[in-house]
Amino acid sequence: MDGGALLAAYDEELRRGVRAGPGVRVERDAYGVVRQTGAEGGWTGVVWADLDAGTADAAIAAQVRHYAGLGRGFEWKLYSHDRPADLGRRLLAAGLTAEPRETVMVAAVAGLSTAVVLPEGLRLRRVADAEGVELMAAAHDEVFGAGRLRLRDELLRQLAEAPETLEAVVVLAGERPVCAARLELPRGTRFAGLWGGGTVPEWRGRGIYRALVAHRAGLAAARGYTHLHVDASDDSRPVLRRLGFVPLATTTPYVYGS
Repeated sequence: MDGGALLAAYDEELRRGVRAGPGVRVERDAYGVVRQTGAEGGWTGVVWADLDAGTADAAIAAQVRHYAGLGRGFEWKLYSHDRPADLGRRLLAAGLTAEPRETVMVAAVAGLSTAVVLPEGLRLRRVADAEGVELMAAAHDEVFGAGRLRLRDELLRQLAEAPETLEAVVVLAGERPVCAARLELPRGTRFAGLWGGGTVPEWRGRGIYRALVAHRAGLAAARGYTHLHVDASDDSRPVLRRLGFVPLATTTPYVYGS
């Protein structure tokens, strides 16, 4: 599949056609905006919009009013190919704030290594219960900062209500979690998603991230997914390129409220 067809499939399956998950409501408003509202503390925001200069400002204002009525902040996930071309400027003018840009990268599962090689002294633990979720949340809290409570609640809900849509793993050094990652397996799409993978400072640069990509590629292949996608930071992008991922677009979160 060429880049244009792959981007079109990504938009159709993961954005315009996004499906509700545990504790999540998906709505399509009068402007064709697709928004997702999570349970309290869960991710909430706009995942798809195809606007023009005549509709963009009104559509943005409608989302601000909608979430203000719910007493919720929200995120507008803007992609580099979204229309109109000045949508980012319009979001800023409406009071949203831009956060760091990431690169959407994809790879065909069939072309990825599934050989998991960890440094000596480390082991993988599958996350399938509350104890595992606590380990995973603790690792994320140390690497990415505050947010442990939200992550814990989201993962517990997903494991209880839709366990087939998630594979999660923690890397342990003894009993200490030093890295954690998950594979999202949404229904009705060929794309499985890579999330997490941040490693505590003293274990970075030793192949843990690469090993977790390989581990999750094997899981995705076993479930019949043909592609992996990831929102890559500047740190992870070079690693992913070496593993066979290619850039598809960039994405910038624009946030409003808390």
